[in-house]
Amino acid sequence: MGRMDTLHPPQVRTDMSHPAHSTAALIVDEPEETDPWDLPELKDAGVPWSALDTKGKVLRVLISVGKLILLLGFLYMFVCSLDILSSAFQLVGGKTAGDIFQDNEILSNPLAGLVIGVLVTLLVQSSSTSSSIVVSMVSSGLLTVQVAVPIIMGTNIGTSVTNTLVAMTQAGERNTFRRAFAGATVHDFFNWLSVLVLLPLEVASGYLFVVTKLITDSFEIQSGEAPDLLNVITDPLTESIIELDASVISGIATDDPEAKNKSLIKRWCQTFTNTTLMNVTVPGPENCTSPSLCWVDGNYTFTLKNISQIYNIKKCTHLFVDVNLSDMAVGLILLALSLLVLCSCLILIVKLLNSMLKGQVAVVIKKVLNTNFPFPFGWVTGYIAILVGAGMTFIVQSSSVFTSAITPLVGIGVISIERAYPLCLGSNIGTTTTAILAAMASPGETLADALQIALVHFLFNISGIILWYPIPFTRVPIRLAKGLGNITGKYRWFAVVYIICCFFVLPLLIFALSLAGWKVLVGVGVPLLIMLIIIIVINILQKRKPGWLPAVLRSWDFLPLWAHSLAPCDKAVGVLIAKCCCCCKCCQAASDDQEDRAEQLENNKTTHTAVYDNHAMSVENEAEDGMKIELNILKMTTL
Repeated sequence: MGRMDTLHPPQVRTDMSHPAHSTAALIVDEPEETDPWDLPELKDAGVPWSALDTKGKVLRVLISVGKLILLLGFLYMFVCSLDILSSAFQLVGGKTAGDIFQDNEILSNPLAGLVIGVLVTLLVQSSSTSSSIVVSMVSSGLLTVQVAVPIIMGTNIGTSVTNTLVAMTQAGERNTFRRAFAGATVHDFFNWLSVLVLLPLEVASGYLFVVTKLITDSFEIQSGEAPDLLNVITDPLTESIIELDASVISGIATDDPEAKNKSLIKRWCQTFTNTTLMNVTVPGPENCTSPSLCWVDGNYTFTLKNISQIYNIKKCTHLFVDVNLSDMAVGLILLALSLLVLCSCLILIVKLLNSMLKGQVAVVIKKVLNTNFPFPFGWVTGYIAILVGAGMTFIVQSSSVFTSAITPLVGIGVISIERAYPLCLGSNIGTTTTAILAAMASPGETLADALQIALVHFLFNISGIILWYPIPFTRVPIRLAKGLGNITGKYRWFAVVYIICCFFVLPLLIFALSLAGWKVLVGVGVPLLIMLIIIIVINILQKRKPGWLPAVLRSWDFLPLWAHSLAPCDKAVGVLIAKCCCCCKCCQAASDDQEDRAEQLENNKTTHTAVYDNHAMSVENEAEDGMKIELNILKMTTL
């Protein structure tokens, strides 16, 4: 024991001269690194159910029921605001969308057709509306089905911007925003990657056109009616605010001269059309309806023609029926109000979900939504999620509504992005089944073409799922969405850059290059594509096989910092925001200074009135005023 005691002091001195940390201290002091994509635990900070008395249990049940009713009410308002938002976009850009569809020479270019499909869907905020325009043009003979295929692909891309915008409302907390933005953009990446593969395949082989043509020719399909499911609930509210005449946009697209001068706002909800066979004057015999129904009397040529007259019976009852404002003005008013209601409802829905999904409720819901079936049936779970997404979208009749509804659930951690991905894929299928039923409601002479266009949309999404879902290795959209989510979680301003570039700048650039001709498109596009592929390959090798690369290419440090990092841009954005805030503070300080001066002048008047005969006091007050003014100037200079 004595020997051990004599050995202890040197050990203590050594520890003091060279301090060391034990492994226990390291475990306590350094927090473990957690995966930001792990679903957070929604802990219940309230009193446990077993600890409540009878009154407390009744009160909790009543509060839960009240929250559920509020949640359903906010969901209803959220869906209605999306419908009003679509109407607002149609009022603002509907006629422009119709004009865009008129140029058949541009539409014959597949890339231009793709971009027009994207831009028109962005303008009207509804793939159903843009698809119906395409169907009406095909039915009227202005477009062939082959030319319309790239436009349908574009509508698939344009409709995914809505849930990306919805994700922006959750930018307050980094991890929530990371998950929400990734959950929204996984839909974008699926659509873009599918187009990247299937558009060249369609141009080269006509795959979608040939297969859908075989389907429509093989079956004798009878006409039917598209069902009204969710619209039965939402139409009473939305139609009391605004009703649109959808035939106007289609009329402009089909070059109807009367449609260009008509308003999109529906004024008469019930009309009667009377068709009468009448004698009419035509320029010449070649304009007659039939040689047997044509005769000439002097300088005039007459023929028999059916003339339709529309009689207005019942006026609409929505808010804007008697308002003397242009479509643009009404559209902007509705756009502002619908965005306000949409954002408010979304914020309230997220807060209600956060308060409701706690404790055992959250555990049960997360298990139901995110747990796979036991081995060997785990692979079935994703396909059931696809069917659930298709069924829910069929019920709400809008892929935008369904994907926008699950985006906040991904953000707060109830649904994982791996589960949200098949739900979005099912949503793409669900919206096409609605279009197929709508196409079956077409008249007999246009049924085949309308149905073929709807089947093209359906087959495009099925082909995309086959490409990017069955094998886990091919689920590239999930990895891309997580990568983008990590970037936007760190640099939240980059989300705005992504939306502008992905949905506006890139389509317009492709459109401009395609209009310039194939030579320009290939000359500019191919080098950019090759450079992008090289960068992707180098990035993959840097992470997995750095030894295969030269020493210089094992990192991007040889490039300027702005070329491989967003940090300089982040600093610039931070400086810009700081300057804006500083300007606001300066303006506030200037207004405060003006108020102080006004108060000083009033005080000076009062003081001088009271002591006008005391010269010494007046001089003293003037000196104090001068000191105050100098202090205010110094304060402004500091700001």
